[in-house]
Parts: sequence; structure tokens; C-alpha cells
Amino acid sequence: MSKKKGYKITKRLFDIFMSSLILIVTFPIILIVCICIRVESKGNPFYKQERVGLNGKKINIYKLRSMYLDAEAGGPKWADKDDDRITCVGKIIRKTRIDELPQLINVLNGDMSLIGPRPEREVFINEFLKENENFNDRLQVLPGLSGYAQVNGGYDITHHEKFELDMYYINNMSLLLDIKIIFKTILVVFTGSGAR
Repeated sequence: MSKKKGYKITKRLFDIFMSSLILIVTFPIILIVCICIRVESKGNPFYKQERVGLNGKKINIYKLRSMYLDAEAGGPKWADKDDDRITCVGKIIRKTRIDELPQLINVLNGDMSLIGPRPEREVFINEFLKENENFNDRLQVLPGLSGYAQVNGGYDITHHEKFELDMYYINNMSLLLDIKIIFKTILVVFTGSGAR
């Protein structure tokens, strides 16, 4: 078995084990947040959105809803730092990344990994491609719940910087790097660094 294939198998097994464990541990938190979301604003506390995954495959990712209903009635819009579409509960769960927890289902389904480039929406990818024709090179690996770019700048970096960080990860993928990103992700969750 090649080193690369061994890493892929280990990574997948790790994804399944850790996603299952985190879902079990955080289920009470998800339940409480769902109640808080419903108390503050009407509508489903869960939110489904189409993103672009491995090799350009369309996937639906799941999140806890952090915005009011019909937040994109005027069309897709990148989240601003002080976005008035975000609810009070939404501000908290986005800062702590709790809104991302339902994507553990995507990891279990094999559409995502715990670590990898964050999946983007097609409408934004098309915009990024105008500035960087190589932006889709990020799609050669499974997208991640967290990633190298997320723990090294998050929302506060340019799309080009994000691309460079994602490509660094893709070109240097290893179990050790994944573990380092996981520990940095935990720090980001507790400090709220780079949240929007």
C-alpha cells in the first residue's frame, strides 16, 4: 500500500470516528441552540446550502441557521463583519463555529472531511475564477469542516491568500498537519478568531 493511499484510508477512518464522537458529545448543545434559534426567529433552525465539493461535485451542506429567513432575498451575498442579517443567536454560534456542527453529517456521508479547503458556493467560485483561473485547483481534495486557511486567517484574508493557504495544505497533506489544524481549530473556537 502506498503512503498516499494509507493516509487517505487513515484520514477517512479518523473522520468517521471523530465526527461520530463529536456529534454525540455536542448533541445537547445543538438541541439547545435549535430551541434558541426558534425562540428568536421563525423558521427551520437548520439551513441547507449548495456548495461545490470534490472535483466540482455539487453537495448540500448543513448548518444551524444564523440569519433571519429570506436573508438572501436580494441574491447571494458574502457575509459582512457587522451583517444585519445575522440574528443575536447567530452572532454567538458563528463566533464559536457552533453553526458548523451539522456538517459533521456531511463528513460521515463522505462529502466532506474534518480537514480540507472550505467548500464555496458556485456563484462565488465563478467570481474568484475571474481573478484567479487556478482557483478550482482547490477541488482536487475533499472540502473540510475546518482547514489550513481557516486557522490561519479565516474570513479576514483575501480570496487569493485563502487559495495560497489551501494549496499549501493540498501540497503538504499529512496526518500530522491535520492534527495541528485540529488543535488550532479548537483555539479558534475558544477565541472566536476570524469569525464573521
